[in-house]
Amino acid sequence: MGPLGPKDLVGIVLTPIEVVSETLERKLGLFSVIIISLSAMIGSGLFVLPALAYAMVGGGVWLAYVFAALVVFPGALSQSELASAMPTSGGSYVFVERTFGPMVGTMTGLALWASFLLKAAFALIGFSAYLMVVQEWVGTDISDLEGALGMLALIAIVNVIGMKSVKLFQTPIVALSILMLVVLTVWAVAAGHADYSRAVPVLDTRDQWISMGEASAFVLVSYAGVAKVAAIGEEIKDPGRNLPEGIRTSLVIGAVLYAVLVATMVAVIPEESFYDASGHPIEDPVRAFAEQIAGSDVALLAAVIAILTMTSMALAGILAASRYLFAMARDDLLPEPLEDVHPRFETPHLAIALTAVAMALALVTIDVHAVAEYASGFQIMVYILMCVCVLILRKATPSHAWYEPEYDSPLRPALQIFGIASGALLLWFMGSEALIGATTAAVIGGSIYLGFGKGRQQPEITPWETFRLMFTNPDRAEHRRQLAAFHAADQEGTNHLNLHQFMVAMRALGYDGQDFAQRVRPLRDYFHAADDDGDGIIDIDEFLSQAEEMMPSND
Repeated sequence: MGPLGPKDLVGIVLTPIEVVSETLERKLGLFSVIIISLSAMIGSGLFVLPALAYAMVGGGVWLAYVFAALVVFPGALSQSELASAMPTSGGSYVFVERTFGPMVGTMTGLALWASFLLKAAFALIGFSAYLMVVQEWVGTDISDLEGALGMLALIAIVNVIGMKSVKLFQTPIVALSILMLVVLTVWAVAAGHADYSRAVPVLDTRDQWISMGEASAFVLVSYAGVAKVAAIGEEIKDPGRNLPEGIRTSLVIGAVLYAVLVATMVAVIPEESFYDASGHPIEDPVRAFAEQIAGSDVALLAAVIAILTMTSMALAGILAASRYLFAMARDDLLPEPLEDVHPRFETPHLAIALTAVAMALALVTIDVHAVAEYASGFQIMVYILMCVCVLILRKATPSHAWYEPEYDSPLRPALQIFGIASGALLLWFMGSEALIGATTAAVIGGSIYLGFGKGRQQPEITPWETFRLMFTNPDRAEHRRQLAAFHAADQEGTNHLNLHQFMVAMRALGYDGQDFAQRVRPLRDYFHAADDDGDGIIDIDEFLSQAEEMMPSND
């Protein structure tokens, strides 16, 4: 980074405030936050993943969902704090970009884009699996890949057309899905179909614990909906309370639902029914669950509901993924055409089209297990970054006064350290897939930034740079902090401060006049001591000299 002038230094304090100040109408309350989070969470995690994860750990698969929720929890609460300070559209991408700068922001934005499109592709895999059940009854004959690609083309068109009412159908569909699964669970218990001894975890050896860790990492994508709520922070009433409480509540409800429903599936479905004739795990466990309890007719109904649910998830997934490309283009990190909206439908049609093409490639080239692993891997990395962002921003706040969260994540920094360590452990369990995903996002994102975005960015001191300097060069970090305070107080750009501005700058640096009245002397006296010619103003050199004198180490 080259030398920074006064106007650049103002960006340390003022620019992020301007970025997050343009908010939408706050109209979503606590109940809405919980419903949105759950509706984005419940989907392929119940309709596809249980059988795939069962093949990894057997009957204790439900415990993998509980462990995954524990890893998500610190990142989700950290994300709540970040969203309460930056309640703007864009969610995790915005938080990382404001903390680390545009290069890491580009990498993270692409990782988030990949995560959401892979999760949507995974929903289409579930869609095609249940479609095979229905088409046996209808009498059609299309392959699962043809079904997935056909539905992808349809939902891409729907996204371009911009059917705003689609969101109105998502919550009822997910509610219907949950109701069906709860009814089947109660039915299974009441009729004596459930043998919960099959669901007892076996963790006697190191290898079994490792397998459970791998399964936990694998199913973590089930909780991706938690991250979605933070992206609409600017539409939530009282985000300092409703956002963290809504995320906590939805995460607990989701974890309990996953654990109970998956445990009941294991208790009802015979072990051999978790696999197809070729010995591969089935991709339609809810169909098998319903068939064991109530027969083929109810299984067909369950397949129809699953198709609606998976379609809804894929539709919302491509919508969310395309918006990351749109937001990055708006920040001059991607080519401008991705920011363009269709003249008639007013949707980012090129971003949607690119997302759909990437989803098609994933469906054609990556097997179902790898799709879920890559999606989970990217999500784990994002949750780790959320914890890291909170630690950095809290430490660097004196130099970046725009960070004023309404919500303070509890048990800091222990909670964030646990989130980072547990997330890193799950990535280790995932092995090469996590490394491949991270490396790919870093290489592509770094190349795009260096080749396209770098020349379009204004110089800016990031909280990460300040954080790093606090450990490697604390004097320089303090000097930057003082410069930032001076230029933030000098709102007219005159390059000097009057008494009132001086006191504002000093208080921003943490020097309170009351404290100094007791220990040394009030701020007013420091100002007059710096004002050598008595003209009522001090320039930057005089300000810096007084700031150095007032540092506690020099008192």
